[in-house]
Amino acid sequence: MLLAIDQGNTNTVFALLDDARVLRKWRISTDERRTADEYMVWIAALLDVAGISPQSVDAAILATVVPQGQFNLVLLCRRYFRVEPLIVGDPAVELGVAVRIRDPAEVGADRLVNAVAAQALYGGPLVIVDFGTATTFDVIDADGGYLGGVISPGINLSLKALHEAAAKLPRIAVEAPPDDAVLGRSTLEAMRSGVFWGYVGLIDGIVARLKAEQGRDMRVIATGGLAKIFAGRTEAIDDVDFDLTITGLRLIYERNRHRRRAPEPEDGASDES
Repeated sequence: MLLAIDQGNTNTVFALLDDARVLRKWRISTDERRTADEYMVWIAALLDVAGISPQSVDAAILATVVPQGQFNLVLLCRRYFRVEPLIVGDPAVELGVAVRIRDPAEVGADRLVNAVAAQALYGGPLVIVDFGTATTFDVIDADGGYLGGVISPGINLSLKALHEAAAKLPRIAVEAPPDDAVLGRSTLEAMRSGVFWGYVGLIDGIVARLKAEQGRDMRVIATGGLAKIFAGRTEAIDDVDFDLTITGLRLIYERNRHRRRAPEPEDGASDES
């Protein structure tokens, strides 16, 4: 059984896969200070509820955009699952995707993992829209090459900034206005409309400009927890795939499974940050 770990800036997702099937998927807030022991207390309880033994895990792969959080996730895999994880971004790990930007090291691991999955599942050319801490748009060529992308503030960041910068504006949830109304007749309705339709405009506008700049049509795949809210309100999004990153991790693991090493010796708790 494969343990796939996707650590983003806001949340960290743990998924258990049996071949291509996602058996379980759990989410915890990202905190680079969280120790391997703390992770295991949390995940052991979830495994127990699911009736899955930790010994069932015989492989792991990790992608993180939080460098400070990598050590304890690797230690979790070594200490409690007795496996040495493959790490996306390690020079020895082959992604199977050509990165065609000026400095390939700048691209977040999650965006490259998404590119691997999207090309395998949908073919190219593609635009991947990922609704995370940032809302990202990534362009994948017909042959699967990563051409570059667009990074804009995530919707929850925008809501937080709006609330913190304006004393009289409340913190609101992300949702479509009632009856898809644009005109708000209260402060709450006006905020909800501005944020929601503002992001619909962002999606439509950026996707249209990317297609025009590339001079071709491209299939648009959305992922991330907020994708389902926007997919029905914009014509830009063709498909929604909530497991895109997990699928990409599985495909990268399968490509590199021959590179697996035995777990490194446990050096004791003093090594844990």
